[in-house]
Amino acid sequence: MSQSRQSVALLGATGSIGVQTLDVLRSELERFELVSLAGGEHLSELAAIAREFDVKRVAVKSETHRATLADLLSSDVTIVVGDEGLEELAREADIVVNAVMGFAGLPVTLGALAAGKRLALANKESLIAAAPLVAKVRATPGAQLLPIDSEHCAIHQCLASAPRRPGYPDVRRVLLTASGGPFRGWTVEQLKGATKDDALHHPTWSMGAKITIDSSTLMNKGLEVLEATALFGIDVDRVEVVVHPQSIVHSMVEYVDGSVLAQLSRPDMRLPIAYCLGAPDRLDHGYGRLDFSTPLTLTFEAPDLDAFPALTLAYEAARLGGAAPAWLSAANEIAVEALLADEINWCDIVPVVAATMDQYEAQDLDSLASLYENDDVARRRARASLKK
Repeated sequence: MSQSRQSVALLGATGSIGVQTLDVLRSELERFELVSLAGGEHLSELAAIAREFDVKRVAVKSETHRATLADLLSSDVTIVVGDEGLEELAREADIVVNAVMGFAGLPVTLGALAAGKRLALANKESLIAAAPLVAKVRATPGAQLLPIDSEHCAIHQCLASAPRRPGYPDVRRVLLTASGGPFRGWTVEQLKGATKDDALHHPTWSMGAKITIDSSTLMNKGLEVLEATALFGIDVDRVEVVVHPQSIVHSMVEYVDGSVLAQLSRPDMRLPIAYCLGAPDRLDHGYGRLDFSTPLTLTFEAPDLDAFPALTLAYEAARLGGAAPAWLSAANEIAVEALLADEINWCDIVPVVAATMDQYEAQDLDSLASLYENDDVARRRARASLKK
């Protein structure tokens, strides 16, 4: 491998972000080398990726998965297992793409940053739940955290002109755009009849099931509020959500002088992925390129907090701090899993999360052990709420 070629670990390779990352890598084979992979249940797809890119290091969930994958790959591929395997791979590459779903992505986030690597983060839950712990390892020499979320990638670009002072005092507010999801404009009464299938049909983005459901409740946007405060150190009361159904403006930053900077493109997750891989250079692909010679309509509106109370829960968790964001994320994961398993209705998701958060008592997160304990308690409380 030439010195100019950077090694990449793609953890969460068979999901939506993973598939689109592979598309970017296929276009940049002289610049990047895919050296390690991780995936979930889709082992035949994982094996096909490993063969295509000649990857020699792969992580899987369990020993059973290891045995199955070993039958699909040559003997010179090393297969590691579980959280320890994920963290091991996260420490070895120049660039680590964390596309693992949910709280399970935490070992990747902590491992990559602690090893001083560039972390391209598509796993917001690990950052949200463990914000105080992630902040410590971000101080590791060489560590770099770049967000793949289209909104936070947009903010990262819009903040480029701001002096790098703590808290960004030159910024009046950050404006997180939301498409509004499949239920934009629905009344509280209409939402009582919303179904799982309705929720899984996002109007502008093609994403995994979990994030698509989160978008339908606007919990995804609430989690992104928490993510923005953790990523950029900007107080939650300076982070606002605005509904923008065209999904062209991916977020905006308003400065104290009244200037507003925005990042625009057609919806295409390959753009933020390429940004995170190539930074500080721009990869010449034109993902999401706009044609300004044709009419372009951009509209904005305030979110309906009565119809979508998940946003309010997220702001409350941000103001509480400590372990509250971890509780919110854990309870939401349990509720969404229950919906996808047809155990509850769509309109039950936020009440389950709210009932769990009502049981939260303020406490700090000072160690990984306390985080895992809080995550476990929140999940147990959420499961108990499901039964009610």
